[in-house]
Amino acid sequence: MSFIHQHIQSAKKIIEQYQGDMPLSAYLKNYFSANKKFGSKDRKQISNLCFSYYRLGNGITDISFEEHIKAALFLCNDEIRNEWNDLFSEAWKTNWVKSLHGRLNFIETQFQNFSTDNIFPFIDELSNDIEAKNFAQSHLIQPDLFLRIRPGKEKQVINKLTEANISLQQTANNCIALANTTKVDELIIIDEEAVVQDYSSQRVQELLSSVIFHQSFKVWDCCAASGGKSILAKDILGNIDLTVSDVRPSILQNLQRRFAKAGIKKYNSFIADISNSTFEIRNSKFDLIICDAPCSGSGTWGRTPEQLLCFKKEKISYYANLQKQIVSNAIKLLQENGYFLYITCSVFKQENEAVVEFIQEEFHLELVKMELLKGYDKKADTMFAALFRKTSIPLSE
Repeated sequence: MSFIHQHIQSAKKIIEQYQGDMPLSAYLKNYFSANKKFGSKDRKQISNLCFSYYRLGNGITDISFEEHIKAALFLCNDEIRNEWNDLFSEAWKTNWVKSLHGRLNFIETQFQNFSTDNIFPFIDELSNDIEAKNFAQSHLIQPDLFLRIRPGKEKQVINKLTEANISLQQTANNCIALANTTKVDELIIIDEEAVVQDYSSQRVQELLSSVIFHQSFKVWDCCAASGGKSILAKDILGNIDLTVSDVRPSILQNLQRRFAKAGIKKYNSFIADISNSTFEIRNSKFDLIICDAPCSGSGTWGRTPEQLLCFKKEKISYYANLQKQIVSNAIKLLQENGYFLYITCSVFKQENEAVVEFIQEEFHLELVKMELLKGYDKKADTMFAALFRKTSIPLSE
């Protein structure tokens, strides 16, 4: 049996055992740690087979595991590797073109039940502005790694990457796209010189730039996680009075270390479950509340394609209800004339536009701007953001 066929059998065993209760990358790391017989090249090959398998979603059904793997490798890679030669006939090799569109056309001739729409399983749940076919196809391509260069660090970051012969694309003033496998932490000082932050996540600064602030501007990042949005707010708004919170103590510990690297020394932090009906903070009001809400993460499944087959539809409603509970408690702490920034990395209408409608109906905040931050045409995540203002005076005045 050739190495590729051995690797396919190993991938099949892994996928049969994997239950989706942890990220696939973490599961693979644990699996290989427990199975020392796999060398470095074996691990890379098997991991690629597993991720490619999931990227195809249910695009083709009622075929063998090996046929699924063949179609997935063909669609997810713009050129064939030598170690895959035994899998493919000359017809496949001849049609292995750089263009994804060309490869899709060939797959349609080989599998009558192939459907691009079935790659992403919840097309009917998508937000309004998403082109479903293009979005579904984007899951066949691994997203890029994006850096946001911090203020004043542009020249040194570009110089370091250029001197290391790293191929890069500057997609915006301070946004750089790199190959996903680039070991940036060996080249630049992460969080001090540049932040690892997806292209669409960086675009949140477009909404932050709409905020009118004063010298003692108080900001609360209520679902702070690793603090990426807080660092962005600091860089865009300058000398703000920052408070961060999260439900997970370990996350805030990581945030503390990250803030130290980023040079953020003055801030308040606390642990809290903001979805809890008993949540309250006495004698505190904020001029800007950033709510990067827990969500399905469906806009990031290009990075975690296992979710295409593991995610359950009923979880959409679960997250939508959780988001409404969180925003209901957070908005109570919004100052008059303050801003509320709602963010998800979801592509589902229930988590996006429906929550915006809920906020408007329940709290009568004015919608300053709402935008689906498309990344699927740029090898990036897709996100959603909406900026509100609490004021009794119409914005038009």
